[in-house]
Amino acid sequence: MTRSANAALIAQLSTAPALPALAQFALRVAVALTKWDTQRRTRRGLQGLSDHHLRDIGLTRDDAERELRRIF
Repeated sequence: MTRSANAALIAQLSTAPALPALAQFALRVAVALTKWDTQRRTRRGLQGLSDHHLRDIGLTRDDAERELRRIF
């Protein structure tokens, strides 16, 4: 997407009416759950990497295991 198209979308969003409070809450919950799921999937991906690949991204096996134990 070009910068002008992004600018047009941002301008459109800034003039859109505000969402009702319940919809804002639901949107925040959905965003939080999506972020949590993305982090969970990324951490699970670390589990399948070899020690060589972990070193390539600057992690040790202990670092990866520590990340896997995290909840959020």
